[in-house]
Amino acid sequence: MYFCTSKKRIKMSVLVGKKAPKFAAPAVINGGEVVENFSLEQYLGEKHVVFFFYPKDFTFVCPTEMHAFQAKLEEFKSRGCEVVACSTDTHDTHWGWLNLDKAAGGIKGITYPIVADSSKTIAMNYGVLNGEYGYNDENEWTATSNMIAYRGLFLIDKDGVVRHQIVNDLPLGRNVDEALRYVDALQHFEQHGEVCPANWVKGDDAMVETHEAVADYLATH
Repeated sequence: MYFCTSKKRIKMSVLVGKKAPKFAAPAVINGGEVVENFSLEQYLGEKHVVFFFYPKDFTFVCPTEMHAFQAKLEEFKSRGCEVVACSTDTHDTHWGWLNLDKAAGGIKGITYPIVADSSKTIAMNYGVLNGEYGYNDENEWTATSNMIAYRGLFLIDKDGVVRHQIVNDLPLGRNVDEALRYVDALQHFEQHGEVCPANWVKGDDAMVETHEAVADYLATH
């Protein structure tokens, strides 16, 4: 889908209901170990995945999100859900940031994988790159912005299908508890076949959606 303005064409992606785009890229795992060909495919059939993008290493809002996900990591894992981060920085930059203490703005202590999308192709494929490449009138290669990732988050099921996505602008940090709530809602639906109403949290009553109920609603509205 494209949204057209008088100045440029902006691509918008909705991946819900579709297979998550595949990739193999360097990543830093376990707080300091570099792997060359990290892929989400290792979780297929076994785990749910919360895959989130953040704009840039060594910034201000980003470390608050990184530490917030780490603080809740065991809760995600207890649900059979892996957390994976990604930015357009290099794996060397990730490694350096991981070696900087939290008090100094670093993310020392983060143990979930951090993918290095230095080619920016992963962010492009997930529709969260905040700009476009093109050519100017002199046929020179240009970019419309600094080409970093928006704060995109994707909940991917065991079949590799995106079941939830949200994209925040650069200044807007995310609510990690809300990400956990979506994991709970998806897993409740998968296990019980019940749909989750507004503001549902784990332990609340859910709803049984039937064809008869939908037909009755349509007949009276």
